[in-house]
Amino acid sequence: MKKIIFQVTIFLMVLNCFAQDNTIGNRLSALRNSGIYYFNIDGYSITAQTFSGDFKEKNLKKTLRKYGIKDKDVKAKDDSLSLNNLYVRKSEKVTEQLSQENSYYFVEDKYGITVIVFSAINKYDKKFERDFVEIVLKEQVPKTCFTEMAFDSINFAGRKIKLGSDCYWTNVNTVQCPYNGEMNWSVHKDYDDAKRTVAYQLQLTKEKKGGKVISETTVAVIFEGTEVQATKIIYDIKGINSLLAGMSGGKTLTVFYVAAPVRGNFVSCVLSFWNNDNITENGLSPLLEEVMVLKK
Repeated sequence: MKKIIFQVTIFLMVLNCFAQDNTIGNRLSALRNSGIYYFNIDGYSITAQTFSGDFKEKNLKKTLRKYGIKDKDVKAKDDSLSLNNLYVRKSEKVTEQLSQENSYYFVEDKYGITVIVFSAINKYDKKFERDFVEIVLKEQVPKTCFTEMAFDSINFAGRKIKLGSDCYWTNVNTVQCPYNGEMNWSVHKDYDDAKRTVAYQLQLTKEKKGGKVISETTVAVIFEGTEVQATKIIYDIKGINSLLAGMSGGKTLTVFYVAAPVRGNFVSCVLSFWNNDNITENGLSPLLEEVMVLKK
């Protein structure tokens, strides 16, 4: 009886925490594909997947291996969660200043072993992770946050944008429209967090092998109605990557890194197009013009 009361109390506390943050429905995006749930919020990429089988050593070892968890990795139970679990945290240095922070929750639930993974650059918030795990396991993610794999319009931070049927998701909140551009975004409740996220993405681009930044400028843009400064780079593809890009004729990629206030929250967004994409008279590809214009 005490255990039941404890679990109910924890669940109510979690719901109350998310209820106080009444913008979560506006910030969270969710997508389901081939049995895997994908989430994006506050710069986090989150996945959730359930594997059949009981929460015993044999099944656990098999599931841990699927996620690259080794025997030497530290595994511990998080007693603050209402369900039996194993927790693993791994930090991988990507550059001198940036680290990929990953948290893995292996949880025993009524369906089997559910694995929830949090990934972010230079960000780790244990309380947020615990609260979100409870929401996912209790199936409390608002249905309005979900989008379909096949779509003709997107919910961009609270505004519906009609795109047609040629565009497709490459990840949650990452949309690509052949010859019309690509963009990825995350919705944050904190402006500084949004600005840090695009700064990290810019740094990752600069460190990426297979190409180089040949120009970098700061430009004034109007993003979702707000004038802000964006970083614009021209990225030149070289070597084997150049050959692959050349199949479609693209040689250079123009990329914009933007953070801006949008409808009560804050958006971090990276927008790009190839040199041979469709370019409008205003200097952007059609997808980019749906959310941004260059200030003249």
